[in-house]
Amino acid sequence: MENNLTFHINNMAYTITVDDKFREDVVKHLSSDKNLDTREVLAAYLRVTGELYNLKQDLEVLSDKIPKL
Repeated sequence: MENNLTFHINNMAYTITVDDKFREDVVKHLSSDKNLDTREVLAAYLRVTGELYNLKQDLEVLSDKIPKL
């Protein structure tokens, strides 16, 4: 089910439409119940980017172990 998720960043409201699973993942990194500043949003972005980079590296290692056809 889709629903709206509102973030308050630098005293401005930003609303996005997300599904329930994505909402769970987003609120792990960003609080939707308080005003955030740009630094907090950037820090969350960098944390998630780091996680994705590590996953990409892990997938490349696994992919290299799969025999080529």
